[in-house]
Amino acid sequence: MPVSLYMDHHIPRAITAGLRLRRVDVLTAAEDGAAAMDDPDLLDRATALGRVLFSQDEDLLAEAARRQTEGVSFRGVVYAHQLRLTIGACVSTLELVSAAAEPDDMRNQVIFLPL
Repeated sequence: MPVSLYMDHHIPRAITAGLRLRRVDVLTAAEDGAAAMDDPDLLDRATALGRVLFSQDEDLLAEAARRQTEGVSFRGVVYAHQLRLTIGACVSTLELVSAAAEPDDMRNQVIFLPL
């Protein structure tokens, strides 16, 4: 079963559009009415929807690490630094993650791009 993605509100539209062209199941925080949520609430929302959160926000890494340490479950996070990966490379790698990973394998994990 493919991994469904939830896009943080800082993600460029070109990444979301590229993923949709490749038929990856993507929902943005803006489309979900969650664009103003802070990191803990955004991660909770993605988890409630059964989606892995994709972010380029370093602060979200601290929230994910806190949850891992405290044993608070979340659906998973994929992180890419804004300046270290092109939009095209980001789309290709996220497509691979979505197709190759199993949703349960992503639980409580933080995946750093590039792989």
